[in-house]
Amino acid sequence: MQIKPILSALRKHRLATLLIALEVALACAVLCNACFLIASRMEAMNIHSGVDEAALAQITLDCDDCNANDVNARVLSGLGKLPSVQSVSVINAVPFGNHAGTAGITLDAAGQHSGGVVDFYVAGPGSFEALGLQVVAGSAPAQGDFQAVENFLPADASVWVTRALAGHLWPDESPLGKEFWMGKYHFRVAGVLAHFARPGGGEGGPSTREWSVFVPALPGKQLTNNYLLRADPAHLQQVLRDARAAIASIVPEAVLDQQASRTIGELRDSYFQADRAMAGILVGVIVALLLVTALGIVGLASFWVAQRRKQIGIRRAIGATRGDILRYFQTENFLIVTFGIALGMLLAYVINAVLMKFYELPHLPLYYLPMGALALWVLGQLAVLGPALRAAAVPPVVATRSV
Repeated sequence: MQIKPILSALRKHRLATLLIALEVALACAVLCNACFLIASRMEAMNIHSGVDEAALAQITLDCDDCNANDVNARVLSGLGKLPSVQSVSVINAVPFGNHAGTAGITLDAAGQHSGGVVDFYVAGPGSFEALGLQVVAGSAPAQGDFQAVENFLPADASVWVTRALAGHLWPDESPLGKEFWMGKYHFRVAGVLAHFARPGGGEGGPSTREWSVFVPALPGKQLTNNYLLRADPAHLQQVLRDARAAIASIVPEAVLDQQASRTIGELRDSYFQADRAMAGILVGVIVALLLVTALGIVGLASFWVAQRRKQIGIRRAIGATRGDILRYFQTENFLIVTFGIALGMLLAYVINAVLMKFYELPHLPLYYLPMGALALWVLGQLAVLGPALRAAAVPPVVATRSV
């Protein structure tokens, strides 16, 4: 198939060709960025929390003027007696719950070398085992590791950091025994965890979602009102319902936070609800845009078939086959779509740059561009196939009747 006659024909229809090419360019740019955003949302939603989500629930109270030690003792005792409850412990936060210990850390006491912003999980005895955390270096917390909390954290404590955070703070070094600070608070790494997502599991991008620190501490005034329940997954919902009902009699002076008192699985679903909605909207946008693009190609091809009936008849009369006619329209459409894709790739990076600037999104990976191009090439060939087949099916005698 000679390209020169096709280009000559397209130059005679510059406006229509440009409009379709621009439509393809917009579709390519939006398709690449939308697919990237959907993939990012899916990656965030599939984050490994590092805990045994199916067996865990959280009970949160509002009791500011209560005696913390008394409330803790009553709640731990009362909830621990409920049927099917395996353990109850005090903890300041759980994955996908509310933030409770977000702070910046440094690698020196003077605060000159920043280590980034992390989340501190401050938790009482039994919480480490209840969470089901996996230790990959060091050992699990011992009884002597649980220290009293001073205002926010124990002043000098052994802590457990995630593998992701350890790799960030001390790359290519063993983190065991390493020290870091948060203001006046001093910490020594006693163990490394395989995974432990921050309470805001989807925040910070892939590299920081597991910048978590587990701090063993003794329940008290600064560690109260938030409790971790562990039960058999088959009975967890019933245990949670019983615990909610029992709180009214165990601590009548406290108010149960219904929104926060849920299973970890429910907290995950709630946390990523906006991400699921956004992914659904983007899928809808992609489908609508591709449909509009396909209809534009079909409309233009159908118009050109109607306008070129005489040319088609002449070509058929001098020996062109149906395959020749079909290839002509497919090649013509391929050139238009290719031009649109070239513009679309540039536009995709412009849109990504804007999103990076205003929404702190990562850079668009290069492999999304050929994926978008391939999708639009396939779409273009399928969209033009119908009009091209109709053009190829026109008999020469009908097409040349008025010649």
